[in-house]
Amino acid sequence: MNVPFLDLGAQHRPIREEILAGWAEVLDATRFVGSIHVAAFEQEFAKAHEAKHCVAVSSGTDALYIALRALDVGPGDRVVLPTNTFIATAEAVSMTGASPLLVDCDPVTKNIDVEQATAAMRQPGVCGVIGVHLYGQPADMEPLLAAVSDDQWVLEDAAQAHLAEYKGRKVGTLSNAAAFSFYPGKNLGGPGEAGAIVTNDDELARAARVLRDHGQTQKYHSETVGLNGRMSELVGSTLGIKLPLLAGWTAHRRRVADRYRDLLSEEPLITLPTEPEWARSVYHLFVVHVRFRDQVLQKLTEAGIGAGLHYPTPIHLQQAYAFLGHGPGDFPVAEQSADTLLSLPMYAELTDDQLEFVAGTLIAIVAELDAPS
Repeated sequence: MNVPFLDLGAQHRPIREEILAGWAEVLDATRFVGSIHVAAFEQEFAKAHEAKHCVAVSSGTDALYIALRALDVGPGDRVVLPTNTFIATAEAVSMTGASPLLVDCDPVTKNIDVEQATAAMRQPGVCGVIGVHLYGQPADMEPLLAAVSDDQWVLEDAAQAHLAEYKGRKVGTLSNAAAFSFYPGKNLGGPGEAGAIVTNDDELARAARVLRDHGQTQKYHSETVGLNGRMSELVGSTLGIKLPLLAGWTAHRRRVADRYRDLLSEEPLITLPTEPEWARSVYHLFVVHVRFRDQVLQKLTEAGIGAGLHYPTPIHLQQAYAFLGHGPGDFPVAEQSADTLLSLPMYAELTDDQLEFVAGTLIAIVAELDAPS
């Protein structure tokens, strides 16, 4: 049996004709950028996250960058963020001219260590903190929000967390703003790059809309230096078709996660993800921790099972961020996690047979590698 890490074909087959009809409508209308389909999607995505505003943009990274610019982040500022995240979180800060101030991750959830983060927020030059909802599980937001001063802000990196909940509230409105990604492999993915900013702040939303369109308040009249960060109509059309299905897909992802737990919970050599009682994860990824991770990954691949590493090199050990002056041992929890993490196949269409095959194969592999030689 072959089990891919992700099967977008299985997701798209039932809605293929509807997607193609939407694309034909865009082609016939010859409106290709930021028109009626994008506007309709913005309205519905904001509603899904119980927010006033959604500003559709060209990628998740641009969503972070534009949100930071709308918050007036720039050269000389410092932004607290976890070292255990995809590099785009740090890149967006660097693109503004500001500097990332890294902290470690929580040893249980692997999300931002809130004690380290709140302490870091008292350092000179810190203007705000980014809480990353890693793997689709909300970060612990209340301590971050409680720690901000009047001139600081909190931003959510919700690239992997569409419809996730924190203490009964949808992510996206827990802070000043949130950045989402619609990269094809995300829980809500488009046919290409795309992203969005969600906020309840009227002025922040206005600033984001101006920034995404070359800083223009009207055509050829730019009030600031912006960028070309608009969403295409083809993407907006597809996301509008898929959004009503997202809640159902999310329920299936949670079912897959529950089944993995049933199948793997008795194996002490496999550490399963922890979902705090105050969080409702949407399981963009199902990440376990094992010894001999690289050998386990190789053997899973040989058995026909797709698996991944999210993320094998923390930000502080990336060559791109060597200038921050960190080295091995500076953030031990993130480093230990990076050495042992393993992402198992996770998508709504996984069958019980596939899940049993993945779990059984993984259990056999870790037992074999752990056996005395």
